[in-house]
Amino acid sequence: MEEFRISNMYDLNETIAADYMKTKEYPWELLAGIKDYIIELGNKLPADKYEKRGENVWVAKSAKVFDSAYIGGPCIIDEDAEIRQCAFIRGSAIVGKGAVVGNSTELKNVILFNKVQVPHYNYVGDSILGFKAHMGAGSITSNVKSDKKLIVVKNGADDQVETGLKKMGAMLGDNVEVGCNSVLNPGTVIGRWCNIYPLSSVRGCIPEYHIFKDKDHIVKKVND
Repeated sequence: MEEFRISNMYDLNETIAADYMKTKEYPWELLAGIKDYIIELGNKLPADKYEKRGENVWVAKSAKVFDSAYIGGPCIIDEDAEIRQCAFIRGSAIVGKGAVVGNSTELKNVILFNKVQVPHYNYVGDSILGFKAHMGAGSITSNVKSDKKLIVVKNGADDQVETGLKKMGAMLGDNVEVGCNSVLNPGTVIGRWCNIYPLSSVRGCIPEYHIFKDKDHIVKKVND
């Protein structure tokens, strides 16, 4: 599980929740405390940059929120984010700088890093999406097993972690692309730079996609 530690999946300079992210070893360990952390952080946000709207909802003054969007608390919408028509934010959500929450997209108990895009008909629940992660139209995080058992994160037969969670969606590292109409099954963990094909059903752990650079070009190579 080493490569799926928070420190190996996320650039913590790209989230307002960096201090909270540093409190745990693995990202799914953060899910239980998102609600309380938002309330704690929200009450410390500067009034010249953030407007408090209703109970425990803080919206950056530079963010764009369409009239038909619903935002339930606790929630923080960071600077330059865009919450589009009929978005449904149920609560316990952090939406990062420049992030896009699109039409008919639903969020619940999530941390979206800066520049995340969930722009069309997405369900994102009990999940953490890293910097510039993108979910194609209709792709979702499934957060409850059909047998209702507790979720086990599986990185092969010999490397498994019992989370103790009944609800866990997906942990997406920085720059992950999820194709249209894909389903990320409960307990899915995807490393940085991975590209999930459209119409995929994904479960378990997917290692990051390594990037090697030289002076002339970029070469990508999948983990061995």
